[in-house]
Amino acid sequence: MTDALGNLVKFILMPGQRNNITRVKELIADQSFDALLADKTFDANWLIEELQRRGTQVVISQMPHRRSPVEIELEVYKWRHLIENFFGKLKEFRRIALRSDKTNTCFSAMILLAAAIINSR
Repeated sequence: MTDALGNLVKFILMPGQRNNITRVKELIADQSFDALLADKTFDANWLIEELQRRGTQVVISQMPHRRSPVEIELEVYKWRHLIENFFGKLKEFRRIALRSDKTNTCFSAMILLAAAIINSR
């Protein structure tokens, strides 16, 4: 999870074969934000309902087979590139891109270190 400027706020490690949405409830549980910008991976009715219940603006790209598409503000959605840019910069660190660390603790520490370096640039 990043803020509006693409700076790391919070992350949860998951196995690479798992879908990102499986732990999103845990990720957003104690966070307050005005809008959630996300890609099609996060297009789930339960998540959209939770965000609307919180009064959060939903800016999630819709799956093409969705029966009742949710109206999103396209101007706000354009800012999602800042989030994608952060993850692109994070993957520039070879040790993170290849997940060279053997333990989750070491890998988490590398992510935090890389995020600090990215923020200092």
